[in-house]
Amino acid sequence: MQVILLQDVKSLGKKGDIVKVSDGYARNFVIPKKLGVEATEKNKNELRLQKAHEDKVAAQKLADAKAAAEDLASRKIVVKMKAGENGKVFGSISAKEIAAAAKEQHGLDLDKKKIQVAEPIKSFGTFEIPIKLHTQVTGKLNVVVQEA
Repeated sequence: MQVILLQDVKSLGKKGDIVKVSDGYARNFVIPKKLGVEATEKNKNELRLQKAHEDKVAAQKLADAKAAAEDLASRKIVVKMKAGENGKVFGSISAKEIAAAAKEQHGLDLDKKKIQVAEPIKSFGTFEIPIKLHTQVTGKLNVVVQEA
């Protein structure tokens, strides 16, 4: 019997795969546990439509991420830090502060986990910070650190 998997099954395959299993295994395990459905023409057609929709949604997300990356490149975030004598900086700027400043200054809702700061910023100047917007798209954000 052919079965369309609705979830990843360790010994059979991934979600959306059409696999051949014995009739008993399908009737007694796969179908009752809602791990898969019988591969009828109707179900195969639904699977094709669902995959086409998922591809369309993925393409739209990729296009949105590319547009967001272009938007980020044109923006500048200003973060102020206190400095002591001889221009020595107190503390550092982390991804959390960058995300908060982006929200405050431009209304950008950036996830601090997606801001890829290799090490906290401990000096004044302009820094280009990479931000992971999509698995295939990484945007650049200009962060200017000034003395408060």
